[in-house]
Amino acid sequence: MPTTDETTAAATAAATAVRTGRLEAPGATLHYEVRGRGPLLVMVPGGSADAGIYDALAAGLADRWTVVVFDPRGYSRSTLHGPTGEQLPGTHSEDVARLIELLSPDGAPAAVFGSSSSAIVALDLLSRRPGLVGRVVAHEPPLVELLPDPAAGRAVFAAVRESFLRDGVEAAMATMAAGLAPAGGAGGGRYEVATGADEESRAATGPVEGGGATAPPQESGGASEAEAEAEAQNGAGAGAEVDAVAEAEAATVRRMMANLPVFLGHVLCSFSGHAPDLDALRAAAPKLVVGVGRDSRALLPAVAAERLAQRVGSATAEFPGGHVGLTEDPVAFGARLREVLLG
Repeated sequence: MPTTDETTAAATAAATAVRTGRLEAPGATLHYEVRGRGPLLVMVPGGSADAGIYDALAAGLADRWTVVVFDPRGYSRSTLHGPTGEQLPGTHSEDVARLIELLSPDGAPAAVFGSSSSAIVALDLLSRRPGLVGRVVAHEPPLVELLPDPAAGRAVFAAVRESFLRDGVEAAMATMAAGLAPAGGAGGGRYEVATGADEESRAATGPVEGGGATAPPQESGGASEAEAEAEAQNGAGAGAEVDAVAEAEAATVRRMMANLPVFLGHVLCSFSGHAPDLDALRAAAPKLVVGVGRDSRALLPAVAAERLAQRVGSATAEFPGGHVGLTEDPVAFGARLREVLLG
């Protein structure tokens, strides 16, 4: 008969098990993943990220929500049916709407989370389809039209795209870092873009929770040969499990890095230059929480985010870390997101 611990472990495993699916949308086929049971929570990847960026957060929230993550159209496993053209927030928000309509239990409104460029998608969804959502958490949307000097913001991102088209991804990321780290002014200080190679590599190669380090050898204390062999097999199994997790994380990073040309060439300018429907967001403000990183309040995305909240009268919430806090400390970020969603 299973023990209480075994029953709890089995229930946890069932809740966090990943169920995958494909959704046909106009112009694209979307890859999505579902974990857990309960009210629907859709987590929209930002920058060049795909569903994998939310692996840790989704697993942590699956005890309370049906958590849906997906690869945005044109990224990773979500294929376009034709050439890659300029991507628009409205097209991507309709993809989120289709996922909600497909997966929401009993058609109930969903919660939606987005960070950076995907926060812009979440805001567009709220403004266009407010009946589909009960809560939107938009973490640091880099809406340059809301900055004190929108033209300067537009120029920064245009220079990044031009650098990419002329010299490639590495040059574009260097231009991004330089352009978003001016001396003084709105957004002064270094802006750690969520799609940067350094950040994604750190997210993938950082410590693996619950493993990754080799313990010093212990005295056997007279253990039998059979017991020693069993311990060795258990250790080998644990090591193989850690290796499998590390490889999965590395594969996620490779996919997201491969998405950078689409992000830099077809997403960055059209998303950051998007002009949100402030009247519609003002009307839906009770459903909106604008997130700002504790360590990034002086940087461009946070400045735009706080100005958005002021313009539409929505609540704000401080999150751990900076612009990429969800990868810096997924546990702390997830705990704060849970509080905001339930608040």
